[in-house]
Amino acid sequence: MHSIYQYQEFISDYLQSQYETKEPRNLYEPIHYILGLGGKRMRPVLTLMSAELFDADYKLALPAALAVEVFHNFSLVHDDIMDDAPLRRGNETVHEKWNINTAILSGDAMLILAYQYFEKYNTEVFRELAKLFSKTALEVCEGQQWDVDFETREDVTIPEYLKMIEYKTAVLVAAAMKMGAIVAETSKENAELIYDFGLNLGLAFQLQDDYLDAFGNPETFGKQVGGDIIENKKTYLYLKAIEFSSDEDKKQLMHLFSIQPEDSSDKIESVKNIFNTSGASNATQKAIQDYTFKAFETLRNVSIDNERKDILRSFGENLMGRKV
Repeated sequence: MHSIYQYQEFISDYLQSQYETKEPRNLYEPIHYILGLGGKRMRPVLTLMSAELFDADYKLALPAALAVEVFHNFSLVHDDIMDDAPLRRGNETVHEKWNINTAILSGDAMLILAYQYFEKYNTEVFRELAKLFSKTALEVCEGQQWDVDFETREDVTIPEYLKMIEYKTAVLVAAAMKMGAIVAETSKENAELIYDFGLNLGLAFQLQDDYLDAFGNPETFGKQVGGDIIENKKTYLYLKAIEFSSDEDKKQLMHLFSIQPEDSSDKIESVKNIFNTSGASNATQKAIQDYTFKAFETLRNVSIDNERKDILRSFGENLMGRKV
């Protein structure tokens, strides 16, 4: 097994090896730009890690890992358009740096490029990877649509929200891990268990992302802090605040999430204050912990040695305490 940093380096080197100057440049340069912004590359790291957990050489999993990374970044390009987000990883978003039409088309090309990486595998592995990838990609789209729908609904429930983030975020984390298992050609039971591990870890990751969106450090978070509040997104923080708040605070919170002032700074601070005083902040942090520990529970039945299980636990614990 390698370190997280080493996996990130392997992915970066493989990504660089795939670059080539192609025409039309306005299609491919935005793709190189968004992929070049880096980020944590958590999903492809999990693909390489999963392959090695089941005794495969990480190099075999590099094409599948890059497919996951390209697809993830495709979804970010389109999400940023839908959210009108100015920043991604501390840099201009693709639609801001170029324009919306270019961002849409480059994103479309990324989806196709992601599929092409599966062509590097034998027929059986290709079939399993493509089947999982198609299912996951559609679920991500479903999750994104629910996310959009929830912005204009006043009756979103916590179970609905959790299902939305499962589809929008967690299924891709789960699929990334299962792809490593598929490449390693481990047992179906191991592949399903590692998928479940990734699913719960993905839920914890998204809840942590929601929390950091409100309370993260702008210098380390890499995105606009308060973006979800500006967009009136009914996150876990919001739903818990509605559940716990006094009638007066609940009424104020619902009002704040019905407006979009030109200067959002006062709105953001008022909402964050309610998140804290209501206990929603603490409830969200507890949920992050609960899903992380649920992920750890699935490790008991995975057929790998305890030393490798400890590596996965350490990865989950680091995610739980992340600041970016």
